[in-house]
Amino acid sequence: MNMKFAWTLIFAINLASGLGAQSADIIVVGAQLETMDPRYPQANAIAVAHGRILKVGSAQEIRKLANAKTRIVAAKGAFVMPGFIDSHAHFRGIGSSLRRVRLNGAASFQEVIRRVRKAAEKRPEGQWITGRGWDQNLWKNKEFPHHQALSLAFPHHPVVLTRVDGHALLANAAAMKLARISENTVVPAGGEIIRDKSGAATGVFVDTAESLIMRVVPADSASTQKADMLAAQKLSLSLGITTMHDAGMSRHQIELLDGLYKSGKLLMRLYVMLGVESAKQAQLATSIPPRIGDFDGRLTIRALKIYADGALGSRGAALLNEYADRHGHKGLLITQEDTLAAISRTALARGYQACVHAIGDRANRTVLDTWEKLFVEMPTRLAPRFRIEHAQILHQDDIPRFATLGVIASMQAVHCTSDMAWVAARITKNRAEVGAYAWRSLLDAGTVVCNGTDAPVENLTPFAGLYASVTRMDSNGQPQGGWFGKQSMTRREALYSYTMAGAYAGFEENSLGSLSPGKRADFILVDTNLLTCPSADLLKAKVRATFIGGEEVYRSRDKKEQK
Repeated sequence: MNMKFAWTLIFAINLASGLGAQSADIIVVGAQLETMDPRYPQANAIAVAHGRILKVGSAQEIRKLANAKTRIVAAKGAFVMPGFIDSHAHFRGIGSSLRRVRLNGAASFQEVIRRVRKAAEKRPEGQWITGRGWDQNLWKNKEFPHHQALSLAFPHHPVVLTRVDGHALLANAAAMKLARISENTVVPAGGEIIRDKSGAATGVFVDTAESLIMRVVPADSASTQKADMLAAQKLSLSLGITTMHDAGMSRHQIELLDGLYKSGKLLMRLYVMLGVESAKQAQLATSIPPRIGDFDGRLTIRALKIYADGALGSRGAALLNEYADRHGHKGLLITQEDTLAAISRTALARGYQACVHAIGDRANRTVLDTWEKLFVEMPTRLAPRFRIEHAQILHQDDIPRFATLGVIASMQAVHCTSDMAWVAARITKNRAEVGAYAWRSLLDAGTVVCNGTDAPVENLTPFAGLYASVTRMDSNGQPQGGWFGKQSMTRREALYSYTMAGAYAGFEENSLGSLSPGKRADFILVDTNLLTCPSADLLKAKVRATFIGGEEVYRSRDKKEQK
């Protein structure tokens, strides 16, 4: 039975039998209401009962559903919309980034070292120091750093600093010594150790080579990981994110999630991808049937996350043509086509969604080719909704194939505005104009494009993602007209990408993504009308309150926002 029809039927039965569904637990009035449901274009109030949307309409008709126990929320002109669905982020990583040395935006390697030094002032010798967020593309020379200056600054602390995209790290001499890195160290397939002219390791380890260092970094305790998850939730709710698609968890981390949900501490909804690297791991991960809607619809585990290639910033993205700024180099395929096919086959056979990280045009084509063959080999009645995560650089011939194959483009608009200053240097201006962050071309071809942040790679705020989607400009309004501005989304398309498209990408469009009767009452109050405000004001928008299942889980303490 169609779930949307089922809930409509349940509500109708409740109304007829007098079980109380005709009375609202909560009503919201005085709103600039955007339901994301075209059937209700003039509504300005909503009623909630038993954690779901009971009715949408005018304040006059919605107030009739109130009784003595009904909570009336006066929106006071706030923009009320479905909660944001971040379709690609790293839940626990968001929390852990809040306690590590933050290197985002550092304008030089010297500034990176200064930030690390400040954070390490009181740490005893021998204690590991970790940080994340450096980006050599922001520096004057734009070259990967050498560990020498970092090693001199920290001779008695092993230091590991992860690049902003997570696809490269910098280790100092103390860390490399503990990891026993030498000129004879074997580099795993799909990785690279950057070496200087003498052949010595510079300290930069790319993609799978990161494991050579990370294997000796002490693991965080279970209590620390739980604290990270709760910190991530706190930040998410303050930004209006009610559902997050986590792009790669382990079974151990899911056990921690279970404990947090059972204790009532975890409230937001998570759609989890299980991280796998081999066909054997995929078989093991899918030996347990998908979990759909546990804890009153708050936890779903029905997807596998696979890496096809690395990142463009670290030149690990797999390209069809060589990098314009590195002769003879075409990036790195982390997962070969036969392994990708085996993992995808297992996912399809066992009811799991395949979600593949692919950034370069060669990686994207490899994934599309693999799935095209698989869908012929294993035809299914229902669309499997396989996803390509990022889909940043596409060959123009491959853009229409997404819609043809029913492949979802899970993209993060903020990557475009973070990367645009140097993308052309990597792949040439002509290639960038045709296929870099090509939202408009994908949408016009009929592709479902869902949005997200990839936090902690980028800041978690969805408002920056909306701004990037519609302007393709930085926070200073540059470049005028947007970077290849023809690829921009409309304002409504951008909101859709953060709501209904995200729900569809998680098979939850019948319960989430719009404020439609029968759907779960996940909604937010925003101080700015996101459809009509000047584009620059998108970056200034604030969440006043967040509701999940009709329960208020966040309210701003800013008095200005309550007026």
